[in-house]
Amino acid sequence: GGTPVAIGTSGGGGMRWLDAGHVVFDRTSADSKTRTNYVAEIATGAVRVAREDVDEKFWSITGDAGANLLPSPDGKWLAVVSDRDGWDHIYVLPSAGGAAVQVTKGRFEAWRPQWSPDGTRLAFDANEPDRPGVRHLGLATINGNPATATITMITSGRGTNTAPLWSPDGKRLVYQHTDPQNSADLFTVEAKAGATPVRVSDSMPAGVDRTMFVAPEFVHYPGPDGQQVPGWLYMPKGLDRSRKHPAIVWIHGDGVNQNYDGWHVQRNYAVYSSVHQYLLQQGYVVFMPDYRGSIGYGRAWRQGVYMDVGGKDAKDAWMAANYLKTLPYVDMARVGMMGWSHGGYITMLNATTPGHGLRAAASLVPVTDLFFRLSLKGPSYQQNFAAMKDVQALPFENVEEYIKRSPQYQIEKLDIPMLVHV
Repeated sequence: GGTPVAIGTSGGGGMRWLDAGHVVFDRTSADSKTRTNYVAEIATGAVRVAREDVDEKFWSITGDAGANLLPSPDGKWLAVVSDRDGWDHIYVLPSAGGAAVQVTKGRFEAWRPQWSPDGTRLAFDANEPDRPGVRHLGLATINGNPATATITMITSGRGTNTAPLWSPDGKRLVYQHTDPQNSADLFTVEAKAGATPVRVSDSMPAGVDRTMFVAPEFVHYPGPDGQQVPGWLYMPKGLDRSRKHPAIVWIHGDGVNQNYDGWHVQRNYAVYSSVHQYLLQQGYVVFMPDYRGSIGYGRAWRQGVYMDVGGKDAKDAWMAANYLKTLPYVDMARVGMMGWSHGGYITMLNATTPGHGLRAAASLVPVTDLFFRLSLKGPSYQQNFAAMKDVQALPFENVEEYIKRSPQYQIEKLDIPMLVHV
């Protein structure tokens, strides 16, 4: 029973209880330039701003980062992920009001903070500065003062460790792990430095020979403006460098996503991780660029698509072929490109651009018309695709550019076989 109380004047996301009388929530503005965190009284619906980020381009942190306000169990503190210094980092502020203090610092991205049951520590996962596809678990010990917080890393080695969750007694963490030989599985580890992880699950089908799996090499190559584009190079086991091999350039989807040091952390992309391992066993070289707009490399790289969707991101992918030319064991007469979703869009766009140098393409569930993509409205769309209407001019302002960057209007230029899967 009782009368409902409206919280604020418009929608928000990530609503969580702060204490018995308050909730917290977050809102991204319609133009995607302002991200605001709120505290609201449930008795009156009154709302106050806890903190706010304003970006002249667009709020580009992906939903996977766990960037919503996160109250500590005792309600004294709020944790949040912000990129205000150019990298995604964890900040802590008093729930009663006050400035946010940056807890993690450096040229890496710290994501998915989780308070310990006693509210004294935050577990998180963060990538390595020199290998952004590797992620490890860390602990930030707050102990009543975020300004003097200490950071301890818990895991090490190859692979990607993500999404830590605390045991009820605050002694252990359970998390997801992938690496070159293992698809996503659950592990636990004591919440202290030097602890040995314990495997909980094994999702790989019985009988699969993991020794056949290939680990990638992290490389860079020049993009269209000279900026170094990161990528992951897979070479078949026992590669005969004295002869030429076919190659596949794989373009990841979502725009705001990335490749990892081994099997992808997401199930839908892990499907393609298995496809890539099959291709490697057939003698193909596989190359995966993290083109502009990809996560893992800080705000500037992620925002590299601002007013330029289908521009430098597509050219970054196209110039991966230039990198393959530098490998004497790659047969440039047998280079193909394959991509999923936004990667399918980039693949199709490149395949319909004269001088692409490809011999075949596979465009999987692609966007073919930017006018149509712009018509997909809603917060989840804006978050995943960085509010298309704000990162590239509206159609009536730049119709010619929209047509040029929409593959379906260029299809007569297609001069190679291309599989389209919808």
